[in-house]
Amino acid sequence: MIIDTHCHLNDKRFEKDLDQVIERAFDAGVKGMIIPGADPAELPKAIEIAEEYENIYFAVGVHPYDREDFDLTYLEKHITHPKCIAVGECGLDYFRLPEDPKEKEAEKAAQKEIFRQQIDLAKRYKKPLIIHIRDASKDSLDTLLEEDASKVGGVLHCYNASPLLLELNKHGFYYGIGGVVTFKNAKKLVEILPEIPLEKLLIETDAPYLTPHPHRGERNEPFYTTLVADKMSEILDIERSELEDIVLANTRRLFKTFF
Repeated sequence: MIIDTHCHLNDKRFEKDLDQVIERAFDAGVKGMIIPGADPAELPKAIEIAEEYENIYFAVGVHPYDREDFDLTYLEKHITHPKCIAVGECGLDYFRLPEDPKEKEAEKAAQKEIFRQQIDLAKRYKKPLIIHIRDASKDSLDTLLEEDASKVGGVLHCYNASPLLLELNKHGFYYGIGGVVTFKNAKKLVEILPEIPLEKLLIETDAPYLTPHPHRGERNEPFYTTLVADKMSEILDIERSELEDIVLANTRRLFKTFF
């Protein structure tokens, strides 16, 4: 049994065949899914899907790229919904920073402020965090430790293979492994994966993005967690069934939900 801990089922690319996508995943043994928050405008659709399917949950949060749409009151309005089990995806993304030094620092500061507010939200409502980190490992680590995010823990979504971030496994954080682990150029992730404690691993797709090999270039979907599990099993040299049992237990422990 696999849980896709990060899939954007509320994305427009699933509008025409969402029911079939979910059914295909369920038939393959993917028995639960979590829709992260990213763009607040898409949150109502996530809630609608979660209310329709027993084993689908959602999170409230704002992606760094959507920080200008951050509305704390709006997130608080939905965080008490019985199907809301986390805060995020939130975090820091320095991949597209302005070239001007002053503008660059202003963007970093703005992202950090929104990140801190979402960490505080998670702590106030006792929900784990779903963390997005891109080209910002040091600042993300420092922010999480400074804000005492270990009180709620969370998952490093699409873990970027940064050795620096391994420190967070001691502070209640888990590592989301997705389709990237199957890429031919993912040598760093393949090498560092065995260094992560088994009890800190989660499986995800980030659908419709980051489709695993051999389907790169196609739309990703929860069904493809099976390919991620196959590759993780191979790298870690453990039986696929054992891996699934471990990761399922990890997912239930973090999100306090019995899928």
